[in-house]
Amino acid sequence: MKHKSDHEARPDMRVSRATKRLGRRRALAAVGVGALTPLAACAGVLPGQGPPEELYRLTPKSTFSENLPSVDWQLVIEKPISNGSLDTTRIALQQSPTRVEYFAGVGWVDRAPAMIQTLMVESFENSRSIVAVGRETVGLRSDFVLKVELREFQAVYYEGLPPKASVALILRLVEMPRRGIIGVERIASTVETERDSIDAVVDAFDIALGKVFKRSVEWTIRTGETAWRMGVG
Repeated sequence: MKHKSDHEARPDMRVSRATKRLGRRRALAAVGVGALTPLAACAGVLPGQGPPEELYRLTPKSTFSENLPSVDWQLVIEKPISNGSLDTTRIALQQSPTRVEYFAGVGWVDRAPAMIQTLMVESFENSRSIVAVGRETVGLRSDFVLKVELREFQAVYYEGLPPKASVALILRLVEMPRRGIIGVERIASTVETERDSIDAVVDAFDIALGKVFKRSVEWTIRTGETAWRMGVG
């Protein structure tokens, strides 16, 4: 009678050994977007059980060009729109151009679009160049509305290690009450991390987003002031 070898009898051993050989990049990455539903449907996990999630936040920009003009008009910043893969508290990464994954066990303090809106409002306030700025929910009478689209907000691995933090916004400045678009701008920044770790990735995100905020604030103020002086406001 022919007996099976241990490897043939227990194929799971080969899977286990292969799993142990995965690098830190795979260990950090959670499942891809296509597997989110089965995870969300798991039962029996009560709130407060399991390892706590580490939360990260980013910072607003606080330094701007010295020749940035001071303006007398008011600005409302709408919450950025984004695709579903970025409208989450999870920190996104890409190991290929067509697949979105997330770092395991960590997240942003808020959904990315809401966090970026808050930090953008604070960045405009820190510029000390505008008389009033706020979200659309505060009831501010606005002279201009800034519509924001979040296009990129992920760590990129497929271009090699160490990974890069990629941030890109599309800005549309709208004159009120006519609601005419007076300017459109794409602002992006990519910053390479110092090493392949979540702390280094978050630091790179903070630098990249700071560069995007600086250019966003300065472009918005200069574009709005040009229109204001021409009598659009």
